Amino acid sequence: MSGQPSGQVRGKARQVHLAAHFPGVNNTTVWSDPRSGSHIDFASFVHFARTAERARFDFLFLAEGLRLREQRGRIHDLDVVGRPDTFTVLAALAAVTDRLGLAGTINSTFNEPFEVARQFASLDHLSDGRAAWNVVTSWDAFTGENFRRGGFLPQEQRYERAEQFLRTALELFDSWAPGDILADKESGVFLRDAAAGSFKHTDSHFDIRGRFTVPRSPQGRPVIFQAGDSDAGREFAASSADAIFSRHGEFHAGRAFYADVKRRLARYGRAPQDLLVLPAATFVLGDTDAQARERAAEVRRQQVSGATAILLLEQLWNRDLSGHDPDGPLPTEDPLPGEHTIAQGRASVRMFDDRLATARRWRELAEQHKLTTREVIIEVTARQTFVGSPATVAETINHFVQEQAADGFILAPHITPAGLDEFADTVVPLLQERGVFRADYEGTTLREHLGVGGRPVPARR
Repeated sequence: MSGQPSGQVRGKARQVHLAAHFPGVNNTTVWSDPRSGSHIDFASFVHFARTAERARFDFLFLAEGLRLREQRGRIHDLDVVGRPDTFTVLAALAAVTDRLGLAGTINSTFNEPFEVARQFASLDHLSDGRAAWNVVTSWDAFTGENFRRGGFLPQEQRYERAEQFLRTALELFDSWAPGDILADKESGVFLRDAAAGSFKHTDSHFDIRGRFTVPRSPQGRPVIFQAGDSDAGREFAASSADAIFSRHGEFHAGRAFYADVKRRLARYGRAPQDLLVLPAATFVLGDTDAQARERAAEVRRQQVSGATAILLLEQLWNRDLSGHDPDGPLPTEDPLPGEHTIAQGRASVRMFDDRLATARRWRELAEQHKLTTREVIIEVTARQTFVGSPATVAETINHFVQEQAADGFILAPHITPAGLDEFADTVVPLLQERGVFRADYEGTTLREHLGVGGRPVPARR
């Protein structure tokens, strides 16, 4: 398990934030497990959301798949990340939940500010102030082929567009002021200001003017999330976001990321508490730590079948290895370097900045531990952040938060929709007993759950 648990809390305990990610079908989940249900039926989303709300989580999170990822020109049944439209699902969930925040990833590269602002303002109204927007860019032209202007932006301009996109959307949200709607039945006056909703915005990406169609929503603006590990992504979050998603679930890496992002806030006139750091996390529970470790090993074997091992191997080797034996040694030939990748639409392949060096490390690991190809892939793609008994997992999560390696976690179970139930029933009560997680919601909006106020329009850098 990452990090060393600590039962000591110095001074006033920091509060843990928890969210739930409905992951869809990919090699994190085990769709073939008999306990796994549909990833598209609305009943699955309802079960998942109601479990998160019963556990008093801050929000439910949906990622985005704008194109089905391909390998060797084919999609495959072990990693299909498609799902229904985000806004449609979140709007429907607003009707079957009361307090749970509803967060969705919406791309700034292939959408327009007016449309996205209108959709989020509508969702915030429908949910009584529980909407959140994870602002992302798209990194490849492959994804853009599904859109009219696919791949039209060089990568270095995508954060620039994202910043201007967000700035424009925030201006649209703010075009209606609090109290613009009087609806005075005696006087017959509906609007306090007949110019309500007027906007005009011009920059290098957008030139729009008109009247925003949705009055000011309960939160004023949705909560703004950002997911990005690059320097530009961290800077964007520091200037503009209420929370940043992180992939750094290991304790020491998490502390380094946390400190780096928090120190950037001062240059934008922001305090450390103005931006929450929320790493993605997985978990495997057992009655004892030993049982949990056994379960985790079995989950890893389920997640990485022989076919999946070859597909993941190809992503580093950048070769067609469909004839390779997953129960044999790693390939003797070296990976093919270069920007063009055999796996399209998969941002994770960018982490292989030096394919040859990574292959050398994998070979050293295989030789040291006498591992097959599949066993190497299981080892290097391990995804369980927290493994242990409920008491161990609660203690470790609390340790991360108290020691400022995170402000909380976005949990992705390997079984959907019921994979969150055990965590809700066993770990959450222990966090509540420690006084580090709410026993009940104290507010009604997501901003209140997270403790983040409104944000000014991002300053130009």
